Amino acid sequence: MNKIILLVFCSLAFSCSTSETNLSSLNEQDRWNHRAENTEIIRDDFGIPHIYGKTDADAVFGMLYAQCEDDFNRVERNYIWAIGRLAEVEGEKALYSDLRANLYMTKEEAIINYEKSPKWLQELCVAFADGINFYLKNHPEVTPKLITHFEPWMPM
Repeated sequence: MNKIILLVFCSLAFSCSTSETNLSSLNEQDRWNHRAENTEIIRDDFGIPHIYGKTDADAVFGMLYAQCEDDFNRVERNYIWAIGRLAEVEGEKALYSDLRANLYMTKEEAIINYEKSPKWLQELCVAFADGINFYLKNHPEVTPKLITHFEPWMPM
């Protein structure tokens, strides 16, 4: 019995990892479409999104898409603040905020940390950025204040 459970677990782990790995060979648009097909966002009577995905990365993709539907400006501002570029949007008063962010981690350090991360975390970070970018593609009426394309290293 234990051998059967182990065999099933290994098969599932292999199939999940190969399906995620195959996504890396897709172009960005095809990857977004694949994630969207594997993700379902259901809003309850109160407007709360419930995200269902075939993989964790699909669920992350849906979570960010739903957050952008609710308040893209907040999502973008949080990124701008975290990567130390708030003064570009809010002016000189935000310089110390940018300094703090860059003392914590520079863009270059974030990219290195992303590249050193385990494959499963990189997949979640790609899905994170893809959810936002897919939202922007589907909502051309939304005009970002600064970031027009989100990158997977940004959540680092």
